[in-house]
Amino acid sequence: MRFVTFDAGGADHVGLRDGDDVVDLAMAAPDLPGDLLGLIRAGDDAMAAARTAADKAGAEARRPYAGLTFRPVIPNPPKIICIGLNYAAHAAEGGHEKPTYPSLFMRGATSLTGHEQPIIRPMASEQLDYEAEMVCVIGAPGRHVKAADAHAMVAGYSIFNEGSVREFQRKTSQWTMGKNFDQTGGFGPDYITADELPPGGIGLDIQCRLNGQVMQDDNTSNMLFPVAEAIEILTECMTLEPGDVIVTGTPSGVGHARRPPVWMKDGDTVEVEIEGMGILRNPIRNEGDRH
Repeated sequence: MRFVTFDAGGADHVGLRDGDDVVDLAMAAPDLPGDLLGLIRAGDDAMAAARTAADKAGAEARRPYAGLTFRPVIPNPPKIICIGLNYAAHAAEGGHEKPTYPSLFMRGATSLTGHEQPIIRPMASEQLDYEAEMVCVIGAPGRHVKAADAHAMVAGYSIFNEGSVREFQRKTSQWTMGKNFDQTGGFGPDYITADELPPGGIGLDIQCRLNGQVMQDDNTSNMLFPVAEAIEILTECMTLEPGDVIVTGTPSGVGHARRPPVWMKDGDTVEVEIEGMGILRNPIRNEGDRH
C-alpha cells in the first residue's frame, strides 16, 4: 500500500493511493487514526482496515493524486535519525576515509517539507546542497535488535532530499546546524509499505537530478551500513519506536564536491527518484520570497 499526507482546508489528512486517485481516510474511515503516524502505531489491523475502507470508498472520498498539496509524508516523526557517509564514494569525495562506524545525527520536524513544496535556501548562506536518500520507517519498538531480526521492524519506506547548508555544517565538528534549517528536507511523496519493496530496500537505483541534469546516480546495494546493520547499531544505544524515520545516507555527486561547487538556488527544481518508489520533486525558493 501507498499512503500520502496532504493539506485539506488547512489540516493534514492521510490518504491511501488507488491508482491515480487518493482516498481521503478522514472521509472513508473516520474511526481510524487521523494521521499516518497514528496508523503506523496502530499496526497491521489498522492498515488492513484502511485498505478495506479505500476499496469501498465512493467518489466523495476520492481526490486526484496530481492535484494534492503534499505535506511531509510523516510530518511529526518521533525521531529523525540520519546516517552520514554511508556510500564509500561519497565519503571519499568529502575527504573522509571509509568509515568503520556510521556518522549519526538528528533532524527536527521543522526542517521537513513536502513533495512539490519549496525547499528554502536560507538568508544565512548560499551553500544549499542536495542529497538523494532512501528513508526507512520503523513499525515496531525495539532495543538491542540483531541485524538478522531488523527487517521485521521496518514498516515502510519513502524518499528524502536532505538539503544541507554546507557552510553551517562545517562551522563545528557536529553537523546539526547545517542539517536543520527550516524547510530544507524534502520528504515524500509516498509512504510505501515494506511488503512492496525488497527487504531493507536493497538493490534499488537512486538518482538526483537538478534542473533535469543527473547529479547523483547509484544503487542502495552500495550502502556501507544497510538498513539491518544500521538498526542493530542504533538499538545498541536507543529504543526505536513506531514512526521513527531513518534517513539512510546519500551517494556521491553532491554539489559541494564539484569544482566549481554547485549550490541549489532560487528557481531551480530538484528531483530524487528511487526505483519502485517514485519521484520526490521540490522547487528551490529563497527565504522570504513568496513567488
